[in-house]
Amino acid sequence: MPDADSRYARGVAATMTGKPGAGQTRGGLVRSLIDRFGHLVREMSKFATVGGFAFLVDFAIFNVLTTQGVERITAKTISTVIAATFAFLGNRFWTWRHRQRSHPAREYALFFFFNAVGLGITVACLGISYYGLGSIWPAVFQTRLADNIASYVVGTGFATLFRFWSYRRFVFVEAGTPPVPDVDPDRRA
Repeated sequence: MPDADSRYARGVAATMTGKPGAGQTRGGLVRSLIDRFGHLVREMSKFATVGGFAFLVDFAIFNVLTTQGVERITAKTISTVIAATFAFLGNRFWTWRHRQRSHPAREYALFFFFNAVGLGITVACLGISYYGLGSIWPAVFQTRLADNIASYVVGTGFATLFRFWSYRRFVFVEAGTPPVPDVDPDRRA
């Protein structure tokens, strides 16, 4: 009867050769999940990194402009456009650089459209908290803390999920099926 060391060695050899039934361990399941969803995790990580830097760009430009005396709405508009442009470039040339390129103006227009929808989601979460839940329990939901949680945590969370899905699905589209080469009728197989 073989000892444990020789059984282990055969199992490793079988795993390395790819024999059926080999490697059906926990590592095999984890590896198959990584193989299946690893690209999505990498895209989400890059998307979050770009979004984090865009948030910092927005925050910094807004605060610099307001300290220079620029009106708040104007400063927010300028900082948002610059941060969204930064996010577009980061997502286009880093997050989804492997995706098929379409016309840049089309991508940019769709990107800003979906950003506007994401902004609407954030504002809706704030409105539901402040006006909807606040009418029931104003001492809790009509506070600065509740506004920040509704806007920056809940609203930004839902808007970020929406943006990731919409950018991935509509803006930075997956490359289509490669074209079939033309058949030369004069060429015989």
